[in-house]
Amino acid sequence: MVMPGHLCPYGLKSKSILERKGYKVDDNLLTTREEVDAFKKAHGVETTPTAYINGEQIGGYTDLKKHFGHRVLGKDDTTYAPVIAIFASTALMALAIVLNLYEDFSVLTWLKWFFATSMVALAMQKLQDVGGFVSGFLGYDLLAQRYVPYGYAYPFLELFTGIGMMALIGTGSTLVWLVAPVGLFIGAIGAISVIKAVYIEKRELKCACVGGGSNVPLGFISLTENLVMVGMGIWMIAIVV
Repeated sequence: MVMPGHLCPYGLKSKSILERKGYKVDDNLLTTREEVDAFKKAHGVETTPTAYINGEQIGGYTDLKKHFGHRVLGKDDTTYAPVIAIFASTALMALAIVLNLYEDFSVLTWLKWFFATSMVALAMQKLQDVGGFVSGFLGYDLLAQRYVPYGYAYPFLELFTGIGMMALIGTGSTLVWLVAPVGLFIGAIGAISVIKAVYIEKRELKCACVGGGSNVPLGFISLTENLVMVGMGIWMIAIVV
């Protein structure tokens, strides 16, 4: 579909994948709503684009991906892609910070920055749709189930903890007492909730750790996120005691 104000992205992606596979593409553009409706009726399809290979109707972009053996996620299929993207990015951010601010590279210092930046990144994901996050969070968090407003506060508390840790890393400041208890509290409640839901009750749930619309399975990732908050809270308190 190539109409005023709309250029179909799936048409472009379909054309691209066919060309990458070595096909010569005869691209037939639909430039008016009438042409689109006529095409759908003539070919018995509900959406465009529709690709044909050697006269055989394959279908739209998703059908093309399946045809060429690419993985296509269903509505309920789970994936770790969001957390891999976040943690890979924050790991590189932490590395850049350490190389820029410190004379010598220390794995421990890198880990502190990695954990702190990861918490901020995860909080940002939740804050994009707090309502959606809370809907998923209520499925397993024990405190949010008893007191729903805690679910709405959680992303802000996580952001506060992550930024606080970034500001206080290596300072030994008594301001740690404002930040560390928050991380300890939300991390401990979260860890207990995940252990109960996943490892005791054996429930299969989606994790709200990267936002309410994600298909990340609840389990190791969310448990690790919470245990890291607990560990960072303990470490921050330890350096000022």
